[in-house]
Amino acid sequence: AYAALEKIQVDLEPLEVVLDAEKALQDGAPQLHETAPNNRLIHTIFGDKSATQAAIESAEVVVEQKICNQRMMHNTMEVRGALAEYDPHTDHYTLWANTQIPYPHRLLISGYVLGVPYNHMRVIVPTMGESNGCKGNLYPDTPLVLWMAKQIGLSITIVVGMGLATLMATRRWLEKATWPYLVALQSAPILAMTPLIRALIDGVQVQRILVVVLIAFFPIVNNTLFGLLSIDKSQHELFSLHGVGTVSRLRKLQFPAALPNIFVGLRISAGLSVIGAVVGDFYFRQGGVVGIGAQIDIYRGRLWGPELIASIVLASLFGLAVFTSFGLLRKAVIGKWHVITRE
Repeated sequence: AYAALEKIQVDLEPLEVVLDAEKALQDGAPQLHETAPNNRLIHTIFGDKSATQAAIESAEVVVEQKICNQRMMHNTMEVRGALAEYDPHTDHYTLWANTQIPYPHRLLISGYVLGVPYNHMRVIVPTMGESNGCKGNLYPDTPLVLWMAKQIGLSITIVVGMGLATLMATRRWLEKATWPYLVALQSAPILAMTPLIRALIDGVQVQRILVVVLIAFFPIVNNTLFGLLSIDKSQHELFSLHGVGTVSRLRKLQFPAALPNIFVGLRISAGLSVIGAVVGDFYFRQGGVVGIGAQIDIYRGRLWGPELIASIVLASLFGLAVFTSFGLLRKAVIGKWHVITRE
């Protein structure tokens, strides 16, 4: 590398420079771009030039002063970050963010992003280094953490569903005892169960999460269990020959082989979870308009056809986006070794 470095020859041609903005506008100054003669990009006038000049000339005292402002680059001491909390009992949001405009954040996020009442959201600004104007914008990650603090139904479905499927795969008696209840749960009419859920479960957010879990639970359990039990018998015998325990067998054999089926269940449940979220928002809401389900209910009651259709299409697009995201996740995780063949 040092030998190659010695063979590099650099020819430098010093160019004339100008560091003063007024001198850069004069004739004969070095040109930065040919399309901007005299280095002038824009020339515009605001107000009445003649009247302004006349007012200055007729003034009793005129003070002239030239002020040079140095260039400034914003570099804050800490990174941008946000922390959110959602209270399902009161339907209130709390946001901790290092922003210099907490009240505009509260107005924009509550009214235009989450669609919740202004008094249902609080923005807290902790001690921060500096801002200098660069923390005066609303970035997408700030309202995203608020949304994520609330949308946890699918996560609970995945964790509980895969955990139950794992137990069923390792205990035959549990599989036989659980399957009838899972089938009955899948066949139960969720809409007819909403009054029962409202009567037995306290808390709007808990009610919504329960609806999402009930609707999206079965595909996760079914596909995960099918994948865990679809291992070739000879592979199990090989692991038994080497004395591999249950946990290692699950981690090194069954779960990797079951991933294609697990991702099928995830994609199905992802779409169903959107339906559950809309249904839960439709029947269980508090403190004003919150979510697409509530919007659909309002538009239906007021007979606003275009708005109702737009809300339904938006819910469908959101389900498609969630479904596609799990497809991309599947491709990233198992796409290199799991090949799908089509005739």
